[in-house]
Amino acid sequence: MISLLVLTLIWRSLIALTVSEELAAVEGVAVTRVKVTYVLLLAGLIAIGINVVGVLLVISLLIIPAAVARLYSSTPEQMAIRAALCGIMSAVAGLYGSLFWDIPAGPAIVVAAAGLFVIVSMFSVFRSNS
Repeated sequence: MISLLVLTLIWRSLIALTVSEELAAVEGVAVTRVKVTYVLLLAGLIAIGINVVGVLLVISLLIIPAAVARLYSSTPEQMAIRAALCGIMSAVAGLYGSLFWDIPAGPAIVVAAAGLFVIVSMFSVFRSNS
């Protein structure tokens, strides 16, 4: 919860940095402070996540939901919200699959996320061909 609050506080500055560091500095963004805050936030979340659920799950839930969200998002805010929703859907589907088929939860969540990526990618290809 604290990490979400910190991310909310630095979101606009982070978006400005993503567009252009120089422009953000001219607009009064404390570039170094925002960068350090973001890196520390991400490192802390990864360290906690690895201890709780493992490397495979943390890395896959950092990459796959963002890749899925990127296919249908036009703004950074849309991408962040959609990536979070994709992560939640993958976790729920993976946990359900783990319960239903009696398999380990971590790999089931990764497979669910990968399956979601494949499905969304196929729809994206079909949409662009029409």
